[in-house]
Amino acid sequence: MRRLLGRLLADRRVVVGFFLILQLVAVLYGLRWISSRWNWLPYLLNILSFIMVIWLVRKYDNPTYKIAWIIIILVFPLFGGLFYLLWGNTPFNRARTQHKYEPTAPNFADYMRTPATEELTRRYPRHAARARYIQSLNGMPAWTNTETHYFSVGEEMFASMCEELRRANKFVYFEYFIIEEGVMWNTILDILKEKVRCGVDVRVIYDDVGSVATLPTHYDRYLASLGIRAVRFNRFVPTLNTYLNYRNHRKMMIIDGNVGYMGGINLADEYINKKVRFGHWKDTGIMLRGDGTANMTSLFLQMWEYVTGEPVPRLDPYLPTVKPPADGFVQPFADSPLDDINIGESTYLQIIHNAKDYVYITTPYLVLDNEMITALTIAAQSGVDVRILTPGIPDKKLVYMITRSYYQQLYRAGVKIYEYRPGFLHAKCLVSDDDTAVVGTINMDFRSFFLHFECATCFYHSSVVAAVKRDILETINVSRQIDGMWLHKVPWLRSITASVLRLFAPLL
Repeated sequence: MRRLLGRLLADRRVVVGFFLILQLVAVLYGLRWISSRWNWLPYLLNILSFIMVIWLVRKYDNPTYKIAWIIIILVFPLFGGLFYLLWGNTPFNRARTQHKYEPTAPNFADYMRTPATEELTRRYPRHAARARYIQSLNGMPAWTNTETHYFSVGEEMFASMCEELRRANKFVYFEYFIIEEGVMWNTILDILKEKVRCGVDVRVIYDDVGSVATLPTHYDRYLASLGIRAVRFNRFVPTLNTYLNYRNHRKMMIIDGNVGYMGGINLADEYINKKVRFGHWKDTGIMLRGDGTANMTSLFLQMWEYVTGEPVPRLDPYLPTVKPPADGFVQPFADSPLDDINIGESTYLQIIHNAKDYVYITTPYLVLDNEMITALTIAAQSGVDVRILTPGIPDKKLVYMITRSYYQQLYRAGVKIYEYRPGFLHAKCLVSDDDTAVVGTINMDFRSFFLHFECATCFYHSSVVAAVKRDILETINVSRQIDGMWLHKVPWLRSITASVLRLFAPLL
């Protein structure tokens, strides 16, 4: 019993959960106590709830998100409005983080090479709107003269990362949602220790919530003692607030400005199948070598400025110095929850709307808003071959139940849905019409589209496009297709429960 209690007290998730529940109980009890002494307070709180409902109706937020909060406020009018005011997506809450994050668009004017956005739009007008959209809103142009490589499993990417890390001689920059001590991270850390001794500038950004159960509380201090500059993103203090929802879900590694890695693969052993949690862990990533890495370096330095306050230096010393042959066009970009522009979802929507022959998508979580459902169903009903792959073994059962709740609606529209039989599919990929692909960290869910800092790379007429398509088709071969018989066997109680959960999906 003592050992169990000791393990629970040592688990940051348990301690954090306990304090959050304690605060919630204290707030509810405090409202009840005050209301018993000030009889007019319940009327005031009900008026506040009414005002918050009107506020939500008038806001430009995603309708599904607004509906979830409106239901909570109407069911609990006494404190629902107050909860939204204090912890909802209000200017008061967003301002606490938003004012700190105003990234300056990178200036490549003094760089030895010119971005290739205009060349891309001239040669392939079909992609002009999307490429210009990303550049105008994110400041990240398209590039050519970039060698590309696609990794269909984490093991392959890990081997490549170690090889390139050993060649580093100027700097190594990491930005990851999860870091966990084990074979993968310890191997990388041993290389980094040697590089620090050789004078290489090593910096690490890791998300404090993403690594809450995988790293000690002050692991950044340990890394600092090794000569590695490390910071925890948005440090998690167990208080009821909204801005702690804004997590850094990005996964990037940049080496000497010449080589960049991106994808769904975190630095933990399950991502390379050294630890089995949910069957075989299927994940993907990409490597860029050459001009395209410039965007990734700029994105990291923007985030470094955000979390440390250090101004972004001139980009010249950090930009690529190698010039490999062109492999189509690449356009790494990022998305932030601290504005009203959903670049990640909008990029997906543009590709789906423009698809003529097919759109294949892999995602571990399928939690869709009305815009995405409409785009997918219209594409399928227009004769486009739309296929979506999700996990066969879930890592989060409630989210998995919500994921499956979308199957029937999509199936009836003609969307083909598959579940990866061998285990958990964590890949975040999209490929269309043999000329466009996206690989990155963006899930098809509300958290990625609206609450997380994300990153991805668009590929245009690159060899990666064919590689992604081939990998998805091979994955489909070991997956189960969802058909009418499967849907007919879903218990009605489970279906109703999933539908209720969908109402609150944006808040999960």
